[in-house]
Amino acid sequence: MNATSLTTPGFTSDLRAFWAIARREWTVFVRYPSWIISLLIWPVIFPMGYILTARALSGVDGSGLTTFQNTTGLTEYVGYIAVGTMIWMWQNIVLWSVGYALRTEQMRGTLESNWLSPTWRFSHLLGSSIPQLVSMLMLLAVSALEYAVLFGVEFRGSLWLTLLVILASIPAVYGLGFAFASVVITAKEANAFVFLVRGAVMVFCGITYPLAILPVWMQTVGQWLPQTYIIHAVRSAALSTDGFAAIAPDLKMILIFGAVWLAIGYALFVVMERRARQTGAIGQY
Repeated sequence: MNATSLTTPGFTSDLRAFWAIARREWTVFVRYPSWIISLLIWPVIFPMGYILTARALSGVDGSGLTTFQNTTGLTEYVGYIAVGTMIWMWQNIVLWSVGYALRTEQMRGTLESNWLSPTWRFSHLLGSSIPQLVSMLMLLAVSALEYAVLFGVEFRGSLWLTLLVILASIPAVYGLGFAFASVVITAKEANAFVFLVRGAVMVFCGITYPLAILPVWMQTVGQWLPQTYIIHAVRSAALSTDGFAAIAPDLKMILIFGAVWLAIGYALFVVMERRARQTGAIGQY
């Protein structure tokens, strides 16, 4: 391989750029080991309020759990809440980290110069998402361990089916993050959008309660959000022994949403990137 092939636009240069960006972001990530503290604390703190509220409402003798069991088919309400909040944390962190990946690079002062390199520009966004994905898989693993040890959650389902659902969910979760990152190229900030999306997930996707208790119109809204199917599928895979048949319909919808959101994310990136070049927004703070 000669030097010319490394600087000529093509698959090789795109792959090298992707790998270089992933290595850079991982290097920055491991330089701040204090993130381990949040990795251990947030999975415990965030669902605690919901779990204690549910325990109080269930009554001293647990008589209030009958309705929950009849509605969800599950007896593990702590695990039910834990799974929902865990998926919410995943999507929320992706919106903040991947959604602001290009903006962060712009604030570092490196985005404009990197944009001039002869590589596929979307590789800059893909490369920055890899370390984040690794850290999120670690967060999910630590969360499951802490829920089992501290809250006594019994994951009676299949580990492999749970991993299958999580892997299938990656395109949908990160496709939404790519869409946000694309908007931020021009808008410079997307706080309001992040709050809107994570609020919608919290209300319409049933992170702490079954969707069946919501009004019909709210259930309809929830059916258009991929997180609804992700949460339901992970709960079925991790907490029940119903097997693949129970998650198959959700898995199908998750894959469809994944393809749609990846397409939307890439299309928005192309449109916003072209607009940013025309208006000079890439170099503007």
